[in-house]
Formats: sequence, structure tokens, C-alpha cells
Amino acid sequence: MDVAAANLLSPPVLCFLLGLVAGIVRSDLEIPEAVARALAVYLIFSIGFKGGVELANNGDLGALVPLLLVAAALSLLLPVPAFVLLRLLANVNRIDAGAIAAHYGSVSIVTYVAATSFLQSRGIAYEGFMTAVVAVMETPAILTGLLLARAGQRGALDSRRRWELAHEIFANGSVVLLLGSFAIGFVTGAEGMRRLAPVVTNGFTGLLCFFLLDMGLLVARRFAGFRTMGAGLVLFGVLMPLVGASAGLTAGLFLGLSVGGTALLATLAGSASYIAVPAAMRLALPRANPSLSLSLALGITFPFNLVLGIPLYVAVAERFSGWWEVWRAYLQT
Repeated sequence: MDVAAANLLSPPVLCFLLGLVAGIVRSDLEIPEAVARALAVYLIFSIGFKGGVELANNGDLGALVPLLLVAAALSLLLPVPAFVLLRLLANVNRIDAGAIAAHYGSVSIVTYVAATSFLQSRGIAYEGFMTAVVAVMETPAILTGLLLARAGQRGALDSRRRWELAHEIFANGSVVLLLGSFAIGFVTGAEGMRRLAPVVTNGFTGLLCFFLLDMGLLVARRFAGFRTMGAGLVLFGVLMPLVGASAGLTAGLFLGLSVGGTALLATLAGSASYIAVPAAMRLALPRANPSLSLSLALGITFPFNLVLGIPLYVAVAERFSGWWEVWRAYLQT
């Protein structure tokens, strides 16, 4: 609770709450869409670039491959418990349940950025190659969600729409930018960081505050979608992040990640996409109700993770990392 209180009083979270309050009272405060998009591009580039530099300086490529495989497996499998919970808790129809499940198997880059900012504020180190995990976890959940939604139904996408869907998934701007900036950081290394540090490091927290202010305004606008949700869906929006984060924490401890790396993997597994997956679902499942997915991911799960989830995941990672090391040493003897 102390960690959660400290996070709640941090400038990025307070800016998010400011945007939320401004939207609820219908203030005319707004951030132009072009500015918001520019802030998103900056944050994604900065995270990717710093991750590439970290891997070039200190990274262990041998540890990266098993982590990426586990991350892909998490994204592929997490939609299954999400689908089951949606059917049990809220009796959501199969198509909507599959679409929502895909959102909760994929990841939120903004939640990841907020988690890295929180770790840096507490002086907790993490593996630089975690940035690559973000890109890997974007896609597999979409495939699982489609399979769950279409199970027992006839018909499939024609060749043209399959190509459009594949392009939407693999050429998504955030994924391309993240991987590209990661590669640039890896190639340029310490020299690249020396040149770009004033941009990608010094101004990061300040610009994150402006971006989260806009996110608060956006969440407030989504409150209208809550009228279509019952208590079961709201419960799912809080429960599923904990299910995903538990899987991420277990995987991070098993892989021997640092406290920061374990917390980030838990954050990714407990987050929900509201950028890449909605675009893919629009093409693949046009009958799904997008307001349900976005209201859950953006209006419930994102604020929960930002205010309570991230501090909780970090605290649990700190608590159990030492225990796990003792257990591994015991097994080795």
C-alpha cells in the first residue's frame, strides 16, 4: 500500500487523474490529436531506443530467445482464460468474448511505458531487451481470439481480407516503430545514447505526463460505454489483469529475470491492448461490439494497472525474487 500511495502521488499518475477529472466535469481542456500522436511516437521511440542500447551494452542474447518464446506463449494462451471468464461472469456471446479476449492476451505499450517510468523512479533496474517482448506479445493473442470467436462457425476470410488482416497485424505502426527504434539503439549503442540522451532521457517523464493527461481525457469520454456493461464485465476488467500478471510473474521468476524484468513481464501479461487489436478486430470480426472491448481495456483495466496494478506487481516481484533464488539453489544442490 505504501508503494501504491507513492505511485498515486507521482506526477504521471496525477496528470492522468487530472485528465480524468477534467473529462468527467466536461471541461474544454483538450490536447490536439496531432500532438497526442506525436507524444505517442516519442514515447515508443524512446523506449525502443533505450532498450536497444541496453542490450548492446549489457545484454545477454542467449537469455533473450527463451524469454521471447515464453512471451509469445503467454500472448497465445492468455485469451483462453479471458474467454472462459467472460462467458462465466458476464455471459458474453462468443464473438464478443473472442474479440475481448484478444485484447487481454495482447499488450498495452502505454502501460509498459508507465511501468518503466515507475521502476526508474524507484531506482529498480530491468533488462533492456524487455522492449522486444512488447513487440512479440502484440500478435499471437489476435490469432487465439479469432479461433475462439469462430469456433463452431462456418466461413472464413477471403484471400483479400486475409491479406488486409495480416498487413494490419504485422505492419502496425507501433510495432514497426518499436522494433525499428530498438534496432537503431542496438546498432548505435553507447555513442547513439550519448547523442540522443537529452531527447530520449531528459524529457521522458515530462512528456509522459502530457500523454497521460490526454489518456485521462480519453478514458473520461469512454464512460458512456459503461452503461452497456454489467457488474460481471466490470469484475472481469479487474480480475483478468491479476490472472495475466500472475502468469507473467511466474514466468519471470522461472526465467530468472531481475525484479524489474519480472515486474515488467507481469505488467505486459496483465495489460490489455486498445490500439493494435481493435484495428485487427475491425477487419476480422466486424460483428463484434468494439465499445465493450475499448471500455473494458481503456476505462477499467488501464486505470487499474496505472494506479494499483503496477505497484502491486513490483511489490510481489520484490517479495518473491529472493525466495525464488533460494528455491533454485536448493534444487541445484
